[in-house]
Amino acid sequence: MCMVIFAPIFAICAFATCGGYYGHLQVKVDCADRRQNNRSINIDFGYPFRLQQVHFKAPLCKENRDEIIFLEGDFSSAAQYFMTVGVFAFLYSLLATIVYVFYQNKYLKNNRGPLVDFVVTIIFSFMWLVSSCCWAKTLSDIKTATNPTQVLLLITSCRAQENKCAATEEPLWSRLNTSVVFGFVNVILWSGNIWFVFKETGWYKTGQRYPTRSASGKRSGSMRQRLYSESSFDQPEENFLQRQASINQSQVSFSLPQTYLGKPVIYDREDKVASQGPMIFVNEM
Repeated sequence: MCMVIFAPIFAICAFATCGGYYGHLQVKVDCADRRQNNRSINIDFGYPFRLQQVHFKAPLCKENRDEIIFLEGDFSSAAQYFMTVGVFAFLYSLLATIVYVFYQNKYLKNNRGPLVDFVVTIIFSFMWLVSSCCWAKTLSDIKTATNPTQVLLLITSCRAQENKCAATEEPLWSRLNTSVVFGFVNVILWSGNIWFVFKETGWYKTGQRYPTRSASGKRSGSMRQRLYSESSFDQPEENFLQRQASINQSQVSFSLPQTYLGKPVIYDREDKVASQGPMIFVNEM
């Protein structure tokens, strides 16, 4: 099965690229009064993306002190759900691999194994679809919440036009984008595997054992049967005619000796002709 080979690999790639993400954002604040010039601020965030717990210190240009600012948004639910589906899909794939290899007889016994596998595959296909869609939408919201423009608006000093603020380093999103791609790859993989698991169930075998015939199928079957019957009966008749012709030819070639009556001749005791009777002449072939 394709699930045995590829499902554990793509499941690992999905939750590993999501769970191990680490993002870094750096902004710079220049105050107009030159009290705090070129102040760099580092903002770090990562899985499970509870951004409301991520805080940093920003300078207050008018006052000689710092303020504590928190990012906005809690995106942990979708990220953790995506991770949970990936981990459980990986564990189930390993369990299915062990059963397929070492317990094939018990798997096929009473048809319980294929039925359970069929139901679980449908459930995981649906869960991968939901989690991947939710995670794709959540990733878009995370990018918006950590956008340098959005973060600079949270800083009080950056709202003043006389101060200069800019982003010097932005987070890289390639790893999280890859996790979304792997999520939808798992959707395709598990959805396609439904057919292969269904073939192992008794429902598929019952349909193969007792196929339903349509009206066109019945007509074509009756037509083939009639043609077969006609051809099967025509052939012995032709053989019979051939044998009859050969017999007639043999009868024509074989004929009995021809006989005819001549004038009667009479013999006496002295071997003289006394009277004549019918004479028989035989023409030998």
